[in-house]
Amino acid sequence: MGALHKAHLELIRVAREHAGPDGEVAVSIFVNPLQFEPGSDYERYPRPEKADEDFCRDAGVDLLFRPSVEEMYFDDRSTFVEESSLSSVLEGKSRPGHFRGVCTVVAKLFNILTPDVAVFGEKDFQQLAIIRRMVRDLNFKIDIVAIPTVREEDGLARSSRNQYLNAEERKQATVLRRALLKAAEMTRGGETSTTRVVSAVCEMIGQAPLTRIDYVGLVDAGNLQPIEVIGPNSLLALAVFFGKTRLIDNILLA
Repeated sequence: MGALHKAHLELIRVAREHAGPDGEVAVSIFVNPLQFEPGSDYERYPRPEKADEDFCRDAGVDLLFRPSVEEMYFDDRSTFVEESSLSSVLEGKSRPGHFRGVCTVVAKLFNILTPDVAVFGEKDFQQLAIIRRMVRDLNFKIDIVAIPTVREEDGLARSSRNQYLNAEERKQATVLRRALLKAAEMTRGGETSTTRVVSAVCEMIGQAPLTRIDYVGLVDAGNLQPIEVIGPNSLLALAVFFGKTRLIDNILLA
């Protein structure tokens, strides 16, 4: 959705690897109104068009596709793409309709640009899983490639929304990565109780006074369904507010 940063540069780098010397790398930038719920930050979401254009040019992008809302959506649109299983938890439960907007716009972008490979980051793990399911279920002939979350030196996941944080919020936001690593440490030590791990994570996050937890959830990374006992392929995902800024992150525990 624009406001490009070093994590996007990694997406572009991996895309170039897959494109090879004779292929082309395309970047789409579109702040999609369908995935913002009423009262959210759609209107103030950063749109630094010139900076994004320069970023793509410097990164060696072959095609920048940056349509307007009017070009992407008819006023009387009545067709949407909706995934109904993986999107029922975590972000989907917290933000109803969000993934309908994601699936609809990604399906449209796939149809318009017809890529062979599309690259997504694991920071939005649920989004990645849903797009993979959509591609499978709707027979898109596209390979979905994932890259690990790109982080700042202090561990905070890179995000366009990080620029909303004031100095104190930015300082406290590092608690997210520490809490995720605490959960990983507990499971390496033999802890299998979802309740105890989630409680420990919430307690650590709660020590930062500017936080407000939206959710902390433990799910099976394959089907995203909640689990009671931590085992192979367990994913801890969270969403936390720092002031008005909502950040997400996750970690695979086993």
